[in-house]
Amino acid sequence: MAILMCRPDFFGVEYEINPWMHVQVEVDHDLATRQWEALHDTYQRLGVDLDVAEPVQGLPDMVFSANAAVVWNRRAVLSSFHHAQRQGEEPHWRALLEARGFEVRELPRALSFEGAGDALFVGDRLFCGHGFRTDLATHKMVGDALEVETVSLELVDPRFYHLDTCFCPLNDRTVLFAPDALSPDSAALVRRLVPHVIQVPAEVAAGFACNAMPLGDRVVSSLAACKLQEPLAAAGFETIGLPMSEFMKSGGGVRCLSLPLDTGRS
Repeated sequence: MAILMCRPDFFGVEYEINPWMHVQVEVDHDLATRQWEALHDTYQRLGVDLDVAEPVQGLPDMVFSANAAVVWNRRAVLSSFHHAQRQGEEPHWRALLEARGFEVRELPRALSFEGAGDALFVGDRLFCGHGFRTDLATHKMVGDALEVETVSLELVDPRFYHLDTCFCPLNDRTVLFAPDALSPDSAALVRRLVPHVIQVPAEVAAGFACNAMPLGDRVVSSLAACKLQEPLAAAGFETIGLPMSEFMKSGGGVRCLSLPLDTGRS
């Protein structure tokens, strides 16, 4: 697997655009750097091919590389960020992806779409979230651009403002998800379409347990995922929990810090 990360050199909570962010809560920058490096080193140890983007001063959330785009078969649909504070990231992500050979597509500026934060593949079907940071109207556009089937899921709890905070595909047949973060119809749709679901209580998901990265039979996540060791082990997965306290102050965790680049490649 190839994963894009971005160093946290300029990371901090400098504005408030989700319920986790409070500008009066100071980020321990040294600790954030150590936590990021622990994730980076874990990926290296597990054989991940890492690509590290250069951060840009004035764009503190650029560390959350998952929000750059959603990619499939060397195509990328670039994010159209909902909040002005993050829109400055867009040209940097476009340039980076084009330099790496991706065919980059853009959505209309009037619509919001936040990349792999709200678009996650289960097999070759793309599950897309809407309700807070991504507009429902973008789902078909993204599916058409990537030539994939999309499934729309409605997010209803503002703590879970991106789909990747409450929904994590582990393989083609298994997902972790917090049903209370979705509308009842959307939760029922997940249960109907995915053969095996591991349901996560909202209080565990609030520790960013679902904001995880599967690597074969391992699941890398925050420390809260250790509360899911039993169901994950029963499904054949080893849990690797890492401290993510500083990034959680900005509403992010392991998955937010990681954009898989080789999705869709056989």
